[in-house]
Amino acid sequence: MHEYSIVSALLERVSAEARAHNATAVHRLTVRIGDAAGVEPDLLSKAYEHFRAGTICARAELCVERVAERWVCPVCGRTLERGAVLSCEGCGMPARLMAGDEIILERIEMEVP
Repeated sequence: MHEYSIVSALLERVSAEARAHNATAVHRLTVRIGDAAGVEPDLLSKAYEHFRAGTICARAELCVERVAERWVCPVCGRTLERGAVLSCEGCGMPARLMAGDEIILERIEMEVP
C-alpha cells in the first residue's frame, strides 16, 4: 500500500512548512488527487488517520479533491470523451494525458502566532 508512503511524505512536508512559519497547529490539509494517480482516496484517508497522531497534524482534517482524467490530442488539441479510445478521431494521433495523474498538496491551513 503506497498510500502509507504518500502520507508519510505529506506529513513531512507539512511539518517542514509549519516549522518554517512557526505554526502552532495545522487545522486542515487539502490534497488534489487525480483519478489516474494510482491512489485510493479512502486508503489515503485511513493511512492519514493512522499516521497523524503525535504530529502537528494530529487534529487536522484531510480534504481530498478528486481530479478527473483529461486526455487531449497533442496535434489538434481535441479533448477525448471519457471512456473513448485514446486516439484522436480527427487526426488519429495518440492522446496525451493532460490532467488526472497528479498528487498535489494544494493548501495547508495553519495557526501562526
